[in-house]
Amino acid sequence: MESMANPADEVLRLDRQLCFPLYAASNILTRAYRPLLDQLGLTYPQYLVLLVLWERAPRAVGEIGQQLFLDTGTLTPLLKRMEAAGLVSRQRDPEDERRVIVSLTAKGSDLREAARAIPAKMAGRMGTDPELSLCEAQTLHETVWKLIRSLNLAV
Repeated sequence: MESMANPADEVLRLDRQLCFPLYAASNILTRAYRPLLDQLGLTYPQYLVLLVLWERAPRAVGEIGQQLFLDTGTLTPLLKRMEAAGLVSRQRDPEDERRVIVSLTAKGSDLREAARAIPAKMAGRMGTDPELSLCEAQTLHETVWKLIRSLNLAV
């Protein structure tokens, strides 16, 4: 097994990478949501789409993708599965056939009430760690959004 004897290789250590703790936190956070979303019959990406549509619907596929930082190649199969599950409907925009408009169905709208409990339950799970205060969580939230905006400008 090769070690990092060269000091220049320090930058390649896993614990020095910004991307890794964000990646790991995202995976762990998604797993923490799973039991709550399973009760609603949703996956995490489906939950995110519903959050966007609960804010305002109908929306074009491109708008949803922009808000979730997803390309249409990723979003379209997700929306097709959600349509098959009866959560959303998709229609071509009569004014512009290239655009697909996504609307909530009654079933998709009805899930909103049950989903209202999810943020509090997740906050409760995070609140069990005395090392992460509510203030720190809010600061982290703001800092990650700054990072997203900064990186989004670079791509």
